[in-house]
Amino acid sequence: MSNPVNMRQAAACADVSLLKSNYKFEDAPDEAKFSQCVHCGMCLEACPTYQQMGLEPHSPRGRVYLIKSVAEGKMALNDFFADPVNTCLDCRACETACPSGVQVGALIEEARGQLFKADPPSGVPGLVQDIFLHKLFPYPKRLQRMHTLLKVYQKSGLQSLVRKTKLLKVLPVHLQEMERALPAVTASPVLHRLPEVLPAFGVRRARVAVLTGCVMDVMFSDINEATVNVLRQNGCEVWLPQGQSCCGALHVHAGDRDTAKSLARRNIDAFLSEQIDAVIINAAGCGSTLKEYEELLKYDEAYHGKAGEFVNKVKDVSEFLDKLGLIPPLGAVDLTVTYHDACHLAHAQKVRTAPRKLLEAIPGLRLVPLPDADRCCGSAGIYNLTHPDMAGQLLERKMNDIPAGCDAVAMGNPGCMMQFQVGVVRQNRSESIVHTIQLLDWSYRGLNPLAAASEGGNKA
Repeated sequence: MSNPVNMRQAAACADVSLLKSNYKFEDAPDEAKFSQCVHCGMCLEACPTYQQMGLEPHSPRGRVYLIKSVAEGKMALNDFFADPVNTCLDCRACETACPSGVQVGALIEEARGQLFKADPPSGVPGLVQDIFLHKLFPYPKRLQRMHTLLKVYQKSGLQSLVRKTKLLKVLPVHLQEMERALPAVTASPVLHRLPEVLPAFGVRRARVAVLTGCVMDVMFSDINEATVNVLRQNGCEVWLPQGQSCCGALHVHAGDRDTAKSLARRNIDAFLSEQIDAVIINAAGCGSTLKEYEELLKYDEAYHGKAGEFVNKVKDVSEFLDKLGLIPPLGAVDLTVTYHDACHLAHAQKVRTAPRKLLEAIPGLRLVPLPDADRCCGSAGIYNLTHPDMAGQLLERKMNDIPAGCDAVAMGNPGCMMQFQVGVVRQNRSESIVHTIQLLDWSYRGLNPLAAASEGGNKA
């Protein structure tokens, strides 16, 4: 039986610890998480920023130590703390390496939440964040208008004029490269364009809902169409909930947890309004955040239970198809392909073998291994915008690892695809950058893959 005196002493110590803490806002880094770290150093060689910088504060165990120090009142929420926390890619590679199971990603995101509230972004960075995170991404119809503007920019000749007149020279080099790497915008977003419900081809095996996403539906609507087609080819009735919204991943990464929670509630209500077997995601970053809604809403009495129900239904498209049992495609895809593990698919969601099994099922496709396939490419949400130098170093390493003779590099995340395309532009390479589901779609449709890549804008 517990000793009442000891219990009172423990409670008193906890109160003192709470008073000492320099975290003053909701969702402070959880002691149960950072106390698991034994500082063994197994994470060091897995961390991209530590590999590049060799600085202890920029290692996973260093960041955990700093997070703990603020909780114990030994450090303030100052720049010395903020720099390592914000320089972290949140790639979760350290979690794969950690023998103690420390949830470094959750700790980093909680710490950023404290920094966001203690010192909200201001000036130009604050304005840019406000426009994209609050005025644009949460609203699908505004994203559709953004798609229209981008299409006009590309098709009207304005893009060619801007490039010829060298107006882009006023921008930093990494933004110039991003503009050159923009995919050609063709079809409009699938949400509100395709029917809300699309029947399965053949016998129905499942009823699924698809999150169309923000960047994915604006920049890569062809991948969303491919996802819908592949699911239907595999006997799935596909539902595109009209009330869905941005997943909140970029908001969580930026520390804006309140907006992320609001978006999470909206998606939970939308996707749980009908009976479905799964919520399908084709973007690794979105899928990781959706699978963590229960953690995000852990203090929300009204939604925590619903979040658990929702999380149990969330599946990456490759994960779902592999478990369902892929109906083999018949069209030959004569390509040599290597596969990059998106961080939030491999490390956060632990989905590694399923995408490779799908690729291996495609007739004619030759899959070759990519060295250090699960090392971050430097995209990491908007990391390539906020930390272009570090992102550029990581991208260079990744591009140099691509095996000779590859026709394409496949992956499961739009942010990675855009980052790799920057690498193709920067190094004047010839590889196509494709989504895993596109290759499957080409096989089902019997398309010429190189022609399809060119039409979809993913060919260098």
